[in-house]
Amino acid sequence: MNPLYPRVAKRARNRCEYCLAPEIVQTSVFEVEHVFPRSRGGSNEMENLALACRACNRNKQDRTEYVDNLTGHDAANFNPRQDRWSEHFEFDPESCFIHSSTPIGRATVALLDLNNAQQVQARSIWIQLGIYP
Repeated sequence: MNPLYPRVAKRARNRCEYCLAPEIVQTSVFEVEHVFPRSRGGSNEMENLALACRACNRNKQDRTEYVDNLTGHDAANFNPRQDRWSEHFEFDPESCFIHSSTPIGRATVALLDLNNAQQVQARSIWIQLGIYP
């Protein structure tokens, strides 16, 4: 486990900082993710670390931007250290989808595949349990 995990997890309130999945329902601890990847010169400093579920971390890989499907242009990924989730995403409790009206949000939803069938089904259950969002 990353030695900074306890600090990163506490700051994130044990939720994925991208999809807001609660860590408590997972079978393993979430991953300490580099917002700006180490492969691109990112540091291990707290301001460059985020808590991510396995799915979000796997989908993000070392990307810092992705295509905004509305404009067709690259947009920066959501940065949990600089961006506010509520400014880029909106959760619809009826459909259990995460929507966005900003280039950053749209690119991140697409890159991380935030509305795949498994995520949507899991959110529905988490809502019933009262642990999401």
